[in-house]
Amino acid sequence: MTSHLRPAVTVFAALTLICGVIYPLAVTAIGQAAFAGQANGSLVEVNGKAVGSSLIGQAFTSPQYFWGRPSATGPMPNNAAGSGGANQGPNHPALIDAVKGRIDALRAANAAAGVANSAAIPVDLVTASASGLDPEISVAAAQYQAGRIAAVRKISREQVLALIGRTQQTQWFGFFGEARVNVLALNLALERAQPRG
Repeated sequence: MTSHLRPAVTVFAALTLICGVIYPLAVTAIGQAAFAGQANGSLVEVNGKAVGSSLIGQAFTSPQYFWGRPSATGPMPNNAAGSGGANQGPNHPALIDAVKGRIDALRAANAAAGVANSAAIPVDLVTASASGLDPEISVAAAQYQAGRIAAVRKISREQVLALIGRTQQTQWFGFFGEARVNVLALNLALERAQPRG
């Protein structure tokens, strides 16, 4: 019995040390050395205070700010602890109702700002991403909202469009994905350009 117990205890102790101590410390050290920002949550700070993460969307609902993609996470939108989509097919009644509600909210926000916008609403403004945490929207989705934001902030639409252009990110490596805008970065740039409090 002792001849079997000693190797088992030795292997258990060795694997605990390797997998439970050495490996996590090595991965943490590499992450902090090579990717410190990402390893620490990609936090965005304003005046020394964290206001969000560049990798996790936020639920902006005020008409003076750009709105991001809807989130299907629970129990609240953009819950990083509950990442996931709604898993509803395109013909699911709940998804159809949710999309209609989001379209109505966008149109109501435009109407309240006195903006007539008959352009087609970009799909990423009314459908949630698979993770429910998408921090970015398409350039078209940002441009769709430019009129409302200009009207609410009492600045020109051209100023808002120029801001979108300055914060726009290009395709990865020049051909992966599409041009996009990080909503938090865009709203922070908007606030710097024309503070609202």
